[in-house]
Amino acid sequence: MTDSNAARYPLLALPHIQLHGIVDDAMYARFKEQLAAAPPDGPLVVSLTTLGGDPEMARAMGDSIRLLREYSGRDALFLGKVAVYSAGATFMSAFPVENRFLTRNSRLMIHERSMTATLQLSGPLHTISPVLRAKLNEIADSIRIQEEGFADLVRGSQVTLDDLKRRAPDNWYIEASEARDLGLVLDVI
Repeated sequence: MTDSNAARYPLLALPHIQLHGIVDDAMYARFKEQLAAAPPDGPLVVSLTTLGGDPEMARAMGDSIRLLREYSGRDALFLGKVAVYSAGATFMSAFPVENRFLTRNSRLMIHERSMTATLQLSGPLHTISPVLRAKLNEIADSIRIQEEGFADLVRGSQVTLDDLKRRAPDNWYIEASEARDLGLVLDVI
């Protein structure tokens, strides 16, 4: 018989909210529907499998978890299954490390936000500077949002923000047992 921590965390066996696929508007809608249908008392268990998606939708789902904790005092547990990549790690960061779990052989992938943009500069010179400043402001704000999420992800772990910022540009893949050893999750089941 394989060693298993599952018996230590029986609530994780039947998540109230089960999400899989791309993090997008449709996942956010499924999240809200399942959250509304979840029992009103006791810890809420959310499982996620994703290769990534829209970080803003991940932040919106995470904000719902934060508000649930702050306004009701209710605990919420995160269970990552198989792949918790990109926006999935952003969502996971909304849960305190002591409420995060991964299944065996799962992996996290953390990377920097990316942007693809083409600027068309045309017209009188005095109209070009505001277009450039607006794009620079967008980039600067996106970096601030990214760093806030990175700080939430590593808070309470052994990973420093500087270490995460150093590793993120290369797509940092972290196996479940390593994530546990680094304190990014409480345990592996």
